[in-house]
Amino acid sequence: MITSWVRMSLLAVGGNPGALSALPASRSVEPRHLKHEKGNAVARQVGVKNRNKKIAENCGLVMRSKRRGEKKTPTNPENVVRLIVRCSEEGEASLAKLLERHSRVVRLEECFLLFDALGRSDKWLQALEVFRWMQQQDWYRADNGVYSKLISIMGKKGQIRLAMWLFSEMRKTGCRPDTSVYNAVIQAHLHTKDKEKALAKACGYLEKMKEKVRCQPNIVTYNILLRAYAQACQVDKVNALFKEVETYEIATNVYTYNGVMDAYGKHGMLTEMEQVLALMKKDKCKPDIITFNLLINAYGKHQDFSKMEQVFQSLLQSKENPTLPTFNSMITNYGKARLMTKAELVYEKLTSLGYEPSQVTYECLILAYGHCGSVTKAREIFSEMIDAEINIQISTLHALLEVYCNNGLLDEADLLFDSARSLGVEPRASTYKLLYKAYTKAKETKFVEKLLKSMDASGVIPNKKFFEGLGAHSTRESNHNLRNAKNDSDLAVLDNQRK
Repeated sequence: MITSWVRMSLLAVGGNPGALSALPASRSVEPRHLKHEKGNAVARQVGVKNRNKKIAENCGLVMRSKRRGEKKTPTNPENVVRLIVRCSEEGEASLAKLLERHSRVVRLEECFLLFDALGRSDKWLQALEVFRWMQQQDWYRADNGVYSKLISIMGKKGQIRLAMWLFSEMRKTGCRPDTSVYNAVIQAHLHTKDKEKALAKACGYLEKMKEKVRCQPNIVTYNILLRAYAQACQVDKVNALFKEVETYEIATNVYTYNGVMDAYGKHGMLTEMEQVLALMKKDKCKPDIITFNLLINAYGKHQDFSKMEQVFQSLLQSKENPTLPTFNSMITNYGKARLMTKAELVYEKLTSLGYEPSQVTYECLILAYGHCGSVTKAREIFSEMIDAEINIQISTLHALLEVYCNNGLLDEADLLFDSARSLGVEPRASTYKLLYKAYTKAKETKFVEKLLKSMDASGVIPNKKFFEGLGAHSTRESNHNLRNAKNDSDLAVLDNQRK
């Protein structure tokens, strides 16, 4: 049966209605109202699709068909970088393929954010991979900023040869080094282990910078060098650099003084630190929270508590607000001096000011109670953390293990170590080192043997670093364990230890 609307449609396009009679009859005929509804729905869909296509073409947009399982590329630079890093870590694809997949949105800003993310996670090799990909893109132009960023990352990771190769490559591309590039090169050298040689190189680059008009040293250059010489305890050189800054009329900032004072404070050079603080006040440079924190830490570390408390009172009266590191430092230093009452008062002050204790704060309290021999209190804090469903980190586990070991409770330490995995903490090489040191010092052979078996089962192979700082007694004890090892697994582990 041929409906009238079908005949009309065929006539409209010049078709022959009689041709339909030759077709075999269908088993069931669809009701007329359903055909009308279906036809209208299809027409609407086609109309919307065509309309959207026309709008897209008029606006210069490219329409992409959405495939099943296809991830939508975000447009925000931070989100793009987060997506690429996550997919790379999950092993979804290589970094180069991920960059190619998102090449429509990845530009210079995204690459800089990627450099930062990869630098923080110790993936400096992948940062070079991103750089190679950049060089293949049409939008890339050789830029000093890119090279200085990469040189800085390579330097921080101890890859000085790669840093200098990048410096050489930059000049081959026609880029002329500027102050920021030289600052990155100086900082890269200062990350090497041979500090004396590094300082000599840095000083040489400083003189080169002075000779070039577009590479004149700025306050960042001097901040880097001042901190480095202060860390090397070269007071005369620090004073000479301060005079140089004054001669060239370079405006100092709070980072200049903080870097030098922090270095002096960590080396116990409190007189020199105070001289720099006086110079800071003379230059009318206002201290920030970092200034207060480093002074509190320096005085507390060397148990000059009267001055530490004076600085804390000055902080409370200033426009700056104390931070958790302020309180953590005071709790730690009071604990080491076995002034637990004062440490508890600091904790009370922290909570009364409306601060929420962090994981580090709890760890500081555990260690402080341990120094004072209050093992029960330390254990209570650890239990409170578990009850409050605070994730126990490896550092928290180490804090309580240290308390047990320092107070001669090796049985308790062994029980805690056995229950570590049930708390969601996987022991590391540093955990085994902590316990090995305590067990060998106490001459507890049964615990040493048990620990070695656990190391072997976990695939932890001790190296030179494992035995650094253990002392002559522990070295003799490890040799004794080697002679008395009862099975092949112990021998294998200890043989690697000796190598």
